[in-house]
Parts: sequence; C-alpha cells; structure tokens
Amino acid sequence: MSLETAVDTVGLVLHPTKPVADSVATLAAWARDHRGRVLARTVDAPRVPADVEIVPEQEFLERVGGLVALGGDGTMLGAMRLVADRPVPVLGVNHGNLGFLVEVTPGTLGEALEQLHRGDFTVESYGCLVADAGPVALTTRYGFNDVVLARLGRTGAVSVDLTVNGRQYGYYKCDAVVISTPNGSTAYNYAAGGPVLSPSAAAIVITPVAPMAGIGRSVVLGAGDRVALTVAADSAPVAVDVDGTAAGELTSGNVLSAGLREKAAEVVRLFPDRHQNRSQVKLSLLDLPLRRDQLLELIPAELRHKVVPDD
Repeated sequence: MSLETAVDTVGLVLHPTKPVADSVATLAAWARDHRGRVLARTVDAPRVPADVEIVPEQEFLERVGGLVALGGDGTMLGAMRLVADRPVPVLGVNHGNLGFLVEVTPGTLGEALEQLHRGDFTVESYGCLVADAGPVALTTRYGFNDVVLARLGRTGAVSVDLTVNGRQYGYYKCDAVVISTPNGSTAYNYAAGGPVLSPSAAAIVITPVAPMAGIGRSVVLGAGDRVALTVAADSAPVAVDVDGTAAGELTSGNVLSAGLREKAAEVVRLFPDRHQNRSQVKLSLLDLPLRRDQLLELIPAELRHKVVPDD
C-alpha cells in the first residue's frame, strides 16, 4: 500500500494555538511533488497556505482518505473523533509534549511521508466509547480514552445507579465515575486505582474515584455490554467529560449510556516496536513494576550510554 494510492487526499487537523506552519508547508510541498491533495476545514483557513484547499467540515469528512494531526495527543484524539463514523488512517505529528499516540516529529515529517509513500507502515485499530445522554445533547460523544462523570462543584458527590444490559447492578457514590477503553485505562482510570487493560482486550472498565458508598472497586465488562448510569436524586450536578473535554451536564433522572465501538479509528505506525517501547517506558514512570535491566532494554541502544556509565 502506498500513500499515493491509498491516501491521495489528506486532511489537516491543527492544534488551535501551537505554531504548526512549518509542518503544513512540508506536507503541502510533498503533496505538490506527488500529485496529492491537501484539504483543511474552513475554521483553519487563516493558518494554511493558498495551495491547501479549504472546504466545509462535512465535505472535508467525505473526501479525505487520511488525516495528519499536527499537535499532541489531544489533537490526535480530536482527529480520531472527527472520522469515527468513517475511519481513515491518522498520522500524528508531535507539536506538543511527548504522548502515547503521536509518533512523528516536525523535523522528520518529510522522511515519514516518503516512508508512507513506500508503503512501509502499519495501521493500528482503536476502539472508542460511544456515549449518549438521551434528551441531553452531548457536544462530544466519542471517547477513545474515557467518559467521566464528575461533580460540577466542590461539594456533594456523584451518585449514580449502574445498569448493564438493562440489569441493575448497584450504585456509586463518589467524586467521579470513569468509564474507560483499554487504551485509556492507563490514564484517569489508572490514576484512580483501576486496572491496566491490554490494548488487545475487547473490554471496558468502570472505576469510581474516591468512593464513599456503593460499588468501591473497578468493574470490567465485555465489548458487547451496554452501560447506563442514572443520576440519583441525592447526586450533586454532574459534568460529563469525554477524553478530557467538557461534553455536557446531567441532573437528577438523566441517564448516560455508553458502549464500545471496536475499530473506530486507524492510527498510522511507522516504527511500531519503537512506539511500544516508548509507551512501556512511560508506563514504568507510572510505577508499573519493571526491573532496572528490563527498563534499560526499552531504551534505544544508541542512547543507553547516557544512562549506563561505561565500565
């Protein structure tokens, strides 16, 4: 597979504030040389050169064969959400802090595009949570990491009843409830004491944050299970966050439901082994138990001398 045949129309997703002009110029120049097309949404028109075609968002989503996300993990997640209804390959270019999803640096973007053109890449599938709140319109429904119900103010607690596949399972009274995908299990879920799920697992995990009553531990469910959380009469007002983005507010009687959609996004990987090692290093910083020699094995050979003194 080559970029020219599989992704001849590339869409740009830009971080809203970071300077990404150099990467845009690199991509536009590469497309000119390879008879490709680069599209951007109307909202980004002031930030792209004249040879990038500006189209409305709906046309953008219908025409792109792949996306390039210029930013950090947040921008990458936003790009994945954009095409969740029609997944296309997404390449992340890191203009932020080192993250789990982005792989290419601005300085290596030209080389990465040539590697894509040669067909020297793989594609990882990601699942997402699809959330719905009935009459409450959520501004973001697709969560590739998690969907969180948290109290709006500093007082009170989130009090919600848990139903799985229409069957009542119990209730939570806590600071927040985190519904997480396997890939998102290393984020808020993990910080709240929840388990780390393998990315290959077809599952979701629900974890209470600072539980006071009711269910006090994580619950792991299958990919086909449908979760519903009903806000109880004694609950504080509830804020819904999807992948860290404010998505709506719930009050007594409102119901948030969520289920896992498998293969909702395709992420381009140029160096899957290197990406996996980097992810394991980050997880080790979250106190996952790696011995020193095991951690060193994850560091590229050319960099080990910086952490291991020569004899």
